[in-house]
Amino acid sequence: MVRAVVGANWGDEGKGKITDMLGKESDIIVRFQGGANAGHTIINDYGKFALHTLPSGVFYDHTTSVIGSGVALNIPVLFQEIKGIVDRGVPRPKILVSDRAQMVMSYHILFDKLEEERLAGKSFGSTKSGIAPFYSDKYAKIGFQVSELFLEEKALKEKIEQVIVQKNVILQHLYHAPALQVEEIYQELMEYKKMVKPYVCDVSSYLWNAIKEGKHILLEGQLGTLKDPDHGIYPMVTSSSTLAAYGAIGAGIPPYEIRQIITVCKAYSSAVGAGAFVSEIFGEEADELRRRGGDGGEYGATTGRPRRMGWFDCVASKYGCRLQGATDVAFTVLDVLGYLDEIPVCVGYEIDGQVTTEFPVTALLEKAKPVYETLPGWKCDIRGIRRYEDLPENCRNYVEFIEKQIGFPITMVSNGPGRNDIIFREKDVETK
Repeated sequence: MVRAVVGANWGDEGKGKITDMLGKESDIIVRFQGGANAGHTIINDYGKFALHTLPSGVFYDHTTSVIGSGVALNIPVLFQEIKGIVDRGVPRPKILVSDRAQMVMSYHILFDKLEEERLAGKSFGSTKSGIAPFYSDKYAKIGFQVSELFLEEKALKEKIEQVIVQKNVILQHLYHAPALQVEEIYQELMEYKKMVKPYVCDVSSYLWNAIKEGKHILLEGQLGTLKDPDHGIYPMVTSSSTLAAYGAIGAGIPPYEIRQIITVCKAYSSAVGAGAFVSEIFGEEADELRRRGGDGGEYGATTGRPRRMGWFDCVASKYGCRLQGATDVAFTVLDVLGYLDEIPVCVGYEIDGQVTTEFPVTALLEKAKPVYETLPGWKCDIRGIRRYEDLPENCRNYVEFIEKQIGFPITMVSNGPGRNDIIFREKDVETK
C-alpha cells in the first residue's frame, strides 16, 4: 500500500505533522522531490524539529527513511540533520539513499546566492539552497549522480573539467567571481562519498520488492500545488514537480501503486516569497494571524522569513486538490482561528468584472480580486478535542462550508501542533 502526503497551496500547510503522524503505521517513508529548501516542522515526544532533507517520519524506530532519485540531495545537510536529531535523543534512523539521486554541489548554492543578489528587487525569493541551479544542471545533463562518486578518479575529474568550463564563464563574466577548480570539486565529491557510501542502494528495486511484500510506504512531498513548475504560479515556482503524480517518478515506482493521496490544506492561507496571493491580508490583521499561527508563529522553517498571510482561498485550494488527485484532505491549524468573531473565506475571484471559481494563469491571477463570504467564528480554544462532533457548531460549519466549496473530503482536522492533535472524520462529500 502506497500513499502520498502533499500540499494543496504554497507549501507550509502542515505536511510534516501529517507525515509524522502517519509514520506510525508506515514501514518506509520516501522523500521524492525537492531538497533542503523544504522546511517541515515536527512536534512530537522528542521535542520540536525543523527537517529539511530527512523524511518527517524519521522519528519512529520501525521505519526506513528513503531519499528518492527525484530529490536534490545536499549530503552535508542530510548528515547534519541525522546528527542533530540523534544528539537530541532520537534513535539513529535507518536511511537509504538512491544511487540515482543527484547531488547539490557547493557551487549550486553559490550560483543561487549570486543570482538573487544580481536580481535584487526582482528576485524570486529563493531560499538560497541551490535548488534552481541544481535542477538546471540536472536537466542540462551536467549534474552528478550519487553513483558517479564511485567512478575511477580519471573519469570523474574529466567530467568535472567539462562541467566547470561553462560554470567559470558565468562566474567570471556575469558575477565577477573567482573560477572553480577541478581539484577542489573533486575533493568535495570525495567527502560526499565518505559520508554517503554506507547508505547507497538501488531504491527503485528496494521499493518494488517492498510493495510485493505488502509493506506500507508513505511518500512525502515538499511545497504545494501552487509552486509546481508546470501547474503553479509561474515563474514564482520551485524547480521540481510538487504533485503526487511525480511521487511515482521521484521514488521509482509504478504510478498505479499510489492508492491514497492525502492533500494538506491550512484553515487559512500563508505564503513565502514573491508572487500573486489573492486572499492576502496586511497590517495589524495579518500581524495578529501571523503571531498566532503555525506552531509558534508563521515564519519560514528554512529561511525564518515572516510568511505572507491571507484568508482561506477556496479557488486555489480546489485547484490544488484537483491537481494532486486528492482522495483525502487534511485540514490543519484550525485551532488558530479561535480568536476571531468572524472569518472571511475567499470563494471566488473577480477578474475584469467577471467572477470565476476556476484558478487562472498567472497574468490573470495578478488582476484577480477576492470575493469573500464571511462565516461566524467560534471564539474558544478547540485544542484537546478528539471527536469531530464535540467541536463547536460554528467550527464544524466552517469545516463543512470549505469542504463543500473545494469538493474534496476533509477526513482529518488538525487542532494543535502535536502529533496527536488530530480529529478523524468520515467522508461527507464525493471526490470530484
